[in-house]
Amino acid sequence: MATAEPDIWEWRFAIGDKIKTGKTQTGLVALAARRVQSKIDAALRAARSASAGSP
Repeated sequence: MATAEPDIWEWRFAIGDKIKTGKTQTGLVALAARRVQSKIDAALRAARSASAGSP
């Protein structure tokens, strides 16, 4: 979502009961979306690794 600040985008997503939030700076909407998708992918990988390690 765009913010009042130019080129600053806020993002939020949830995986299970954990909510991740942050901001990214770029003038391009597509680049902001790509950066957030990378964060989501990393969080999903971490969640899978954590669940694979638990009994």
